[in-house]
Formats: sequence, structure tokens, C-alpha cells
Amino acid sequence: MTIIYSTPPSTSPTEIASSFHALADPIRVRVLELLRQQELCVCDLCEQLGVTQSKLSFHLRILREANLVQGRQEGRWVYYSLNLSQFIALEHYLTEYRLTSTLFPARPCCD
Repeated sequence: MTIIYSTPPSTSPTEIASSFHALADPIRVRVLELLRQQELCVCDLCEQLGVTQSKLSFHLRILREANLVQGRQEGRWVYYSLNLSQFIALEHYLTEYRLTSTLFPARPCCD
């Protein structure tokens, strides 16, 4: 599935930093890997990750605050899925470096 957007998503430096912070933990990366396949409830995530619900809740809070995952309430259960628009914003942010960054030699320093 290819997602195309016509204008770049606007993401503040704080939102970008929050997303990268959220990606800096192996458990959170594993959560995202599991959610790549399908929406999952907390109990399924706990079982597959081998972590307690309180530990998972901490990590899910960071992922939600970084806008990388979203929750959907159904009865007493919350089902989590990826927020693809934030991944698009991160992809765009990184692509800009690749497309527009040219390394020039440093200018001489003033003494």
C-alpha cells in the first residue's frame, strides 16, 4: 500500500523529537512491529511481549503522546493501532535531509 500526500505534513520540532524519543526503546519498537500486522488489545500485547500490563501501559502512553499509536475503545477493551499519518510525517522529515542536504566544507574560522 502506497500512501501519497500532496503537501508535506506539518510537524513541529517538539513532535519530531517526541517521536524519535518514543522509538528509542526496544519494547516500544516491538509494540510497533506487532501493530504493523494488526490492531491489538492490551492483553494480546502483554502476552506477546511478555510484560506486565502496568509496564506496557507506560510504554503505550509514550507512544500515544508521540502520536505513533492510537487507541480505540470497544466495551472495556482498548485496541491499539498505528497512526500512519505520524509515520508519514517522520518519513517526510527524514527524506528532506536526503534530498536537500549537501555537505560543503567548513568555512575558515575567525581568529
